[in-house]
Amino acid sequence: MEQITSVAAQILIAIIPIAGIFMGAVVVFFYLLWSHRRRILLIKAGHHSRPDFDLITFSLLAGLLLGSVGLTLTVFLAVVTGPTYGLLGGIIPLSMGIGLLIFHVIKRGKKAK
Repeated sequence: MEQITSVAAQILIAIIPIAGIFMGAVVVFFYLLWSHRRRILLIKAGHHSRPDFDLITFSLLAGLLLGSVGLTLTVFLAVVTGPTYGLLGGIIPLSMGIGLLIFHVIKRGKKAK
């Protein structure tokens, strides 16, 4: 009897994440569908305007966040594991953050001219 309960518990534990991922996918699907339909109706009615997106500010924010997280992970992984392939988990976001910050500086300089 104890073995059956253990197998049933293992099946339930395996199904819960699958059901959660499925429900999340359904929510995202319907959000995208209704957002698309709303946007189409606004375009047909002539009330749609493109949202403003500030790429320079976004690159600054993303660069700072990725750089700080990447630096923290790089230092932590270097101390814990040493120079292994696991260190790439910190070096990759660090280099992406530095790249975005360089992009921000270049674009800001061109915009000022």
